[in-house]
Amino acid sequence: MSRTLKTAAALAALSLTIAGCANEEGGNEGGGGGGAEGLKTLQAQTSIDVPKDALKAAGDGKAKCAAGTTIAFIGAMTGDNAQLGINEYNGVQLAINEHNKSNKDCQVQFKKYDTEGDPTKATGPVTQAVGDKNIVGVIGLPFSGESKATGAIFEQAGLVHITPSATNPGLTGNGWKTFFRGLGNDNVQGPAAAILAEKLGAKKVYLVMDDSDYGIGLGGTAKKALTEKKLLAGEDKVTTKQKDFSSTVQKIVNSKADAIFYAGYYAEGAPLNQQLVAKGFKGAFIGPDGVKDDQFIKLSGDSSKNAYFTCPCIPGELIPDFASAYKGVANAAPGTYSVESYDAAAILLAGLQKGNTDRPKLLNFVKTYDGQGLSKKIKWDDKGELSDLAVYGYKVDGGKIVSVGKLD
Repeated sequence: MSRTLKTAAALAALSLTIAGCANEEGGNEGGGGGGAEGLKTLQAQTSIDVPKDALKAAGDGKAKCAAGTTIAFIGAMTGDNAQLGINEYNGVQLAINEHNKSNKDCQVQFKKYDTEGDPTKATGPVTQAVGDKNIVGVIGLPFSGESKATGAIFEQAGLVHITPSATNPGLTGNGWKTFFRGLGNDNVQGPAAAILAEKLGAKKVYLVMDDSDYGIGLGGTAKKALTEKKLLAGEDKVTTKQKDFSSTVQKIVNSKADAIFYAGYYAEGAPLNQQLVAKGFKGAFIGPDGVKDDQFIKLSGDSSKNAYFTCPCIPGELIPDFASAYKGVANAAPGTYSVESYDAAAILLAGLQKGNTDRPKLLNFVKTYDGQGLSKKIKWDDKGELSDLAVYGYKVDGGKIVSVGKLD
């Protein structure tokens, strides 16, 4: 086993510590534990409504397709932020398992391609996948930078791909007809960060963004919202793989902010928060979906107690049937974007079940799809954006990440 695979296995094992939580829909102010000094805490959410007509991957069991028909996942399976990809391909695996168990005459193959989450490495796996004519649909890519680097390859091949987690708004401005986003973009997540800060009672929020397409895009929308609400206390930029954040930490301390919003991934977000707390910062650390992961807690240690998150992802652990089935596949609780990945795979499988078994037909099926998923209603506009754009808030509570309800 390689070192990176050992890391992935350790992360999967860590996810076993996640347990379902229980409360009612919507975060309520007051009470609860783990809040930052001088700020309100938000109550954990303990249940969630799932529509009874949500699409299930099993279908009616009557599907027929050619041997070798394949769905692929392309994304990070190793690398600094691999857990996001692991959460996603396990969701896809669950959907394919359910389909294959129900449809003996259409056994769909599942292939996985590792990009390490690196835009400079993603073109190779994508080129390899589009060259496999058995692959008729793809789930991925998870990150905005690698999605930007590879969208044109999918477009040229006419291969439909649904990202469960790439949030940079600019991705749908490229004119691609094969790209679909299975979640709200950063035009809704950025403003949600300001809403969460307000709910916490923060008066001054310091903005830090990394140099990725994701961090720059999200940082921009968050800055606009924080400025409009007169919350912005200052801003700074960091770089991917940066380890020493002393300069940024001093700027935050000098600003006397009572919260920060970090637009980036957990690999840098965790040490930034750790160094910030070590410097005496008593405020709240707010991270986006790229930081919302158990690995953040592992890397950040006790300093993670001040952490909140925004995410256009539904808390899968609060859907009992899904959480139980997912654990049967991954031996872990659902993670960030596991539900969204399941929904995306279920749509591709529904297309196959209706006879859309080649690339052009499956692309057209997705383009015109209109139905309810576990996570949300799914209907795309002509650019590949959804109309249902819910963003949830989360917090670290008792060493776990728990939902505090929708941010609206």
